[in-house]
Amino acid sequence: MQKMKEKILPSFFNKYIMAVLICLALVCPAYGQETDTKTLSQCLKGIETRYGKKSFEADFFQISNLKALEIDETASGKAMFSFPGKMKWEYIKPGQHKIITNGTMLWIYRPDQNQVITGSAKKFFKQGAGGSFLSDISILKENYTISIKENRDKIIKLKLIPKVKTPEIQSIIIVVEKKSFNIKKIITSNIYEDTIGIEFHNMKFRHIDDSVFEFKLPENSNVINMDNQIN
Repeated sequence: MQKMKEKILPSFFNKYIMAVLICLALVCPAYGQETDTKTLSQCLKGIETRYGKKSFEADFFQISNLKALEIDETASGKAMFSFPGKMKWEYIKPGQHKIITNGTMLWIYRPDQNQVITGSAKKFFKQGAGGSFLSDISILKENYTISIKENRDKIIKLKLIPKVKTPEIQSIIIVVEKKSFNIKKIITSNIYEDTIGIEFHNMKFRHIDDSVFEFKLPENSNVINMDNQIN
């Protein structure tokens, strides 16, 4: 009888442990998902509080990778943003040009060619493309499905997938500083696997006059309207 008990007890114990392990396997992922959801909610709330309806400026460094051509290009300059939809990207190196929008009109100015490309800002910056969501942070939740890609001690990476698919935006990765909720980096990918990464430095929140986001056509400039070329 004692030997029979010894055989039964280990067998029962093994089955008990297995049942506990199965329960843990079922419970732990759910706990992880709940934690991720809470962290994501807190991060998005922090970003909205930090950027919502505000103006700011920053230095930027940009790396563009054209995969098919195996080309990497770099650029740097200064950017300004103001709610709603106002932006000014002033590229300084390697060549000078400006991208300016008042939220309605868009101007791309290349002084070396005395050329100005004009058009509708809404058409050009579809779904917050080109970092335009920084001038109206509320469109993130409206236009993207957002998840946590990576969670570190000091930063969190968010992955944004557009709800409406377009060739221009396959996904956007946003690197957020946990302490300040400053957006440190944006990486945009298109369907061709080309990427544009933009790092921000020396970010300052301050009032920026609306006149900064207007543009007066230079005399005798070559003006090209691109609205007919964008669907």
